[in-house]
Amino acid sequence: MSTPRLVAGVDSSTQSCKVVIRDADTGALVRTGTAPHPDGTEVHPAAWWDALCQAAAAAGGLGDVAALSIAAQQHGMVCLDGDGSVVRPALLWNDTRSARAASDLVAELGAKEWAEAVGTVPVASFTATKLRWLADHEPAHADRTAAVCLPHDWLTWRLTDGRDISTLTTDRSDASGTGYWSPATGQYRTDLLEQAFRRTPLVPRVLGPTERAGVLEPTGFAAAGLLNAGSARARLGLAETDPLMLAAGAGDNAAAALGLGVRPGDVVVSIGTSGTVFAVCDTPPADPTGTVAGFADATGRFLPLVCTLNAARVLDAGRALLGVSAGELSRLALSAPAGADGLTLIPYLEGERTPNRPDASGELHGLRLANSTPAHLARAYVEGMLCGLADGLDALTGLGVLSDGPGRVFLIGGGARSEAVRAIAPAILGRPVLVPAPAEYVANGAAAQAAWLLSGGAEPPRWEAADTELFEDQPLPWLRERYRECRDRAL
Repeated sequence: MSTPRLVAGVDSSTQSCKVVIRDADTGALVRTGTAPHPDGTEVHPAAWWDALCQAAAAAGGLGDVAALSIAAQQHGMVCLDGDGSVVRPALLWNDTRSARAASDLVAELGAKEWAEAVGTVPVASFTATKLRWLADHEPAHADRTAAVCLPHDWLTWRLTDGRDISTLTTDRSDASGTGYWSPATGQYRTDLLEQAFRRTPLVPRVLGPTERAGVLEPTGFAAAGLLNAGSARARLGLAETDPLMLAAGAGDNAAAALGLGVRPGDVVVSIGTSGTVFAVCDTPPADPTGTVAGFADATGRFLPLVCTLNAARVLDAGRALLGVSAGELSRLALSAPAGADGLTLIPYLEGERTPNRPDASGELHGLRLANSTPAHLARAYVEGMLCGLADGLDALTGLGVLSDGPGRVFLIGGGARSEAVRAIAPAILGRPVLVPAPAEYVANGAAAQAAWLLSGGAEPPRWEAADTELFEDQPLPWLRERYRECRDRAL
């Protein structure tokens, strides 16, 4: 019996780093590891590297792995000087201090013009807005910045080189979240980069879905100029004779779509730190309102996406408010009637990206004696979060991305593990939903990309899909309408 070829997929998310190691041919899971990331909306990239090493060690090392791909949180701003040193801690996607910069950039060019140029309208999450904030508030750091990249770009570069900034690479999906790369043309808009940063730093070369970012040869760490190359290899479980092919990588949502095997017409609703609603399509969309971001995916297609800042942590806030466990929050929510007897939560607990209200706060409407119970509050928290995501599904439909209606609707992410969320989602979304078995879909998608690199095939591998459970219920349009009325009054 031949030894299976193994691939590794990495999910360097906001909260942690996950590593999965799978059989490249069958997709069978071999082993996994994880390590935490520090809290906060700005993080030094060295913390991501440490977590990757820890997660790789927890997964049994990478010594028998033939190829690896890194997927990561999108939009973050990593600034490097001419020697490749980090200029300042990276600003993450959920750092909203660049909200004013986003408004300024939209005013300078126009929302329609931004959408036509790069498929998106700047909001505080995007790298372009963070660069404008840096230029305005930290000019000394801006002056030192010779290159700008994204979290997965930096980690891949750290493995392949880590010294020469001209070797930085990225992929279509992550580049499409910067605000200065066009999915429609496949080219950087350096004029928009200069508009944002008032200078033109070096940006990573954009790789196609099956292009190789590099090979970590046995001498790779020493060539990268690292002071303790042997130690770095040991932390990753690599012997001096172990080469490792590195795939292009991807943004987290594009990797999740790859991991799920999403086809054109399917919709994914992901409830993690952020909430996302996205679909795969064959043509690049452009939404002048900025609600739908016209991203690229990890296969050469496109990934129109709506993102909310408030998702699973709304459930965490509900648990903290009521002083209950996740299971008890679900039980309470399901014991209350649909609509919580008029209690409505607008869940903008950390500002909001969609709609673009970075300074908003959460609001509770319709509070009365009759609904002032733990069960009603629990129900309102679950319904409010899901209504925010349902707004995203409406936006995709309104843009014509799902002109024939959505195909399958997948519900994934940590929030999908809530019994109440699974049971209530079909009524709020207005459609049956498929909930796959819990898995690390971002890391799995990265592993699939690594396997694709090994195979050299025209399409990514189609590994056997995880078991899914179907949830159905009657739609509740009156509940959505009440939510919209409360949401719009909060303007």
